[in-house]
Amino acid sequence: MSDLPKCPQCSSEFTYEDGSMYVCPECAHEWSKEAGAESAEQAKVWKDANGNVLQDGDTVTVIKDLKIKGSSSVVKVGTKVKNIRLIDGDHDIDCKIDGIGAMQLKTEFVKKV
Repeated sequence: MSDLPKCPQCSSEFTYEDGSMYVCPECAHEWSKEAGAESAEQAKVWKDANGNVLQDGDTVTVIKDLKIKGSSSVVKVGTKVKNIRLIDGDHDIDCKIDGIGAMQLKTEFVKKV
């Protein structure tokens, strides 16, 4: 069994060494051997509009009126969103808003309560 690290981008186990680099044959991601040790320790950090660190389960408040795509509804300023779930992607927060339902928000439009 090889002791090479998994790909930090796609988590593939089929990485190989190429000089001073690791290479993933599935997604073609390359990273240095020094960065391999650092990337395992680093985790993505989500921050709200004020720079406060967000975590799963936090309660946030919307800081701007947000139009809901495909609907005439609006999420008003000051709407409190409880028990958020942080995800990777363009919209970082997965949540349920009372009266509207499940939706995704960007961290730049919320502040931590």
